[in-house]
This record gives sequence, C-alpha cells and structure tokens, in this order.
Amino acid sequence: MSAVFPKLVLFDLDGTLLDSAPDMVATVNQMRAARGQGPMALEALRPHVSKGSRAMSAAAFPQLGGDVPGEMIREFLDIYEQVLGQHSVLFEGVAELLDAIEAAGSRWGIVTNKPEYLARQVLPALGWETRSAILIGGDTLPERKPHPLPLLHAAAELGAAIDDCVYVGDDRRDIDAARAAGMRSVVALWGYRPEGDEPAAWGGDVMVATPSDLLGGIPTR
Repeated sequence: MSAVFPKLVLFDLDGTLLDSAPDMVATVNQMRAARGQGPMALEALRPHVSKGSRAMSAAAFPQLGGDVPGEMIREFLDIYEQVLGQHSVLFEGVAELLDAIEAAGSRWGIVTNKPEYLARQVLPALGWETRSAILIGGDTLPERKPHPLPLLHAAAELGAAIDDCVYVGDDRRDIDAARAAGMRSVVALWGYRPEGDEPAAWGGDVMVATPSDLLGGIPTR
C-alpha cells in the first residue's frame, strides 16, 4: 500500500531539506580571514543557520554584540552566492521522501526565508527546478515567516485548500507561520537549533527525528 500524503507538502529549505551549514561556515570564514581572524568551527555556526545571515554574522563576530551593519550582511550574501552549493548536501532521507510524495500523487514546494534569488540558484544542481511546485523566498512577498502570508500564498497559487497542506520546518518561525496560516505542521528535529531551544514547546502537530520517519506518510486532518 502506498504512503498517504497531503495534496501539498511545503518545506523550509536550510536545515530541513538541505544541510547548507558547510556553505555558510565557508562564507563566514572568508569574512573572518579578511579581518585577520581564524576560522570558526562548523558546529559553532550550525545552530544559527536557520536564523539567517544576520544571526550567522553575529555569531561569527561576537564582538559586534549583535549589531551587524548592513554592509556586512551584503558581504555575507555576496560571498555565499560564490560558494553556494559547493559543500552543502541533502539531509539523509530527503531524496527518498520527495520521491515518495510524488509517487503518492502529491506535490511539494519550498517556502524559505532565504532571499529568492539565492534559493533559486540551489534548485538546478539538485534537479528540483521542475520538481518543486513553488518556491517562495524571504523577499518574494511583503512578509516573511513567521508571518503566515508566504504559506497562504503558496497554497493559493497552487489551488490547494489549507486543510490539504502541511508545512515541514526546523525553526520555531516555521511552526508559528503554519499555525497562523491554519496549516498542519511537522517539526524537523534533524535541523538547526540553538542550545536550550525546546521544539516540544513550539506547538507543532508532529515531531520527527529524521526525514525517513515521514516515508510512511504524513497524517492529514
């Protein structure tokens, strides 16, 4: 018997589908080297990846006290675009999960806070430019997660009822956005979380340890 999936499964990108932390640490280490500083360890940056370029820059340069200037964010994005995809890999089980969703006759798409122009550059190397039903970036719309607009827009663009959708993400903003949209949510425990963050408190509908745990399907309402 084939697995049962909602008609539309939406995913966060970094920390959910893609382990992009190696690309991110290569980026901040170029920035640190330019300032005469030694490299930052991958594991030290990993918990900050889902929080975006500002949070990663703040972690890489703690002397800034969290006050990251705009020119440093632009520097981060410029360097990241150069190294994008060179070191990142899919999380184990993701390829099989996407195959299973498609085999069940369902569609999947991506809603990320990564700038859209960068997210789109990720897709061709993965063969996803024709498979992903939709891609919404952090700057595609006037609002980004945790606002529900990106999820509501994705569902509307694809003609999917909210009850026929589920959102999978590794950050509290993902779950907050899904809840605000009235959409069922899955907490991806394999993603990036800072120490002390308690995903059980996010209020997700389902928590799973690995992508493979979803191969049997995702419960619908």
